[in-house]
Amino acid sequence: MGSAAEKQSSNLCHEDGDAEACSYAIQLVTSSVLPMVMQTSIELGLFDIIAKLGQPSASEIASHLPKNNPDAPFMLDRMLYLLSTHSVLSCSAIDGDGGNFRRMYSITPMSKYFVRNQDGVSFSPLLALIQDKVFMDSWSQLKNAIIEGGIPFNRVHGSYAFEYPDRDPRFNQVFNAAMFNHTKVIVSKILESYKGFKHFTRVVDTRFKVTVSIANSDYFETYQSWCISLVSADTIK
Repeated sequence: MGSAAEKQSSNLCHEDGDAEACSYAIQLVTSSVLPMVMQTSIELGLFDIIAKLGQPSASEIASHLPKNNPDAPFMLDRMLYLLSTHSVLSCSAIDGDGGNFRRMYSITPMSKYFVRNQDGVSFSPLLALIQDKVFMDSWSQLKNAIIEGGIPFNRVHGSYAFEYPDRDPRFNQVFNAAMFNHTKVIVSKILESYKGFKHFTRVVDTRFKVTVSIANSDYFETYQSWCISLVSADTIK
């Protein structure tokens, strides 16, 4: 985030006369920063806070966090400004006290998908699943899996990815939340444009135990619920 080492690397790129390729190489070196900042933002509920407040500063956002760390506004501002450079958030500057300026942040059309919508769902749980330690640990075995064979996830955890949740209640909850939220958002988007279901009153995904209710042919209101047991296709009348 603007360290001396990054500035020195940037200068070297321009000296080599191959600035674009060199800058892209540096971007790849630091590419893990963005998803980790995204994950931290989700854990702190920053997207929901920003959406609620409209266009807050880092200090205003920090005041809505559970504990009052005096360094939190400064740390949040660095995180949020990073997100704005990737167009995750919008950022504008206004005059502050003592001739200083304050950055103000707001939700973009893209980041609204990380804010809980009227149905209480978003893509945040899906990102939390991808960034979960269970999945992240698997990457450490990718090289060995290529050389020795096998699947990275299985090498680390001793089972397939779809079997592992039965052994880990915490991860099972993370996995189900991600699938539920992702499915509800995507199915709702499909029903906004696809008219093939207009004569149906109910659709059931028997594999993932997801029920979608369709109100009428002109207006679609979707909801999903994790059923207690699988629903057989022949029970749909």
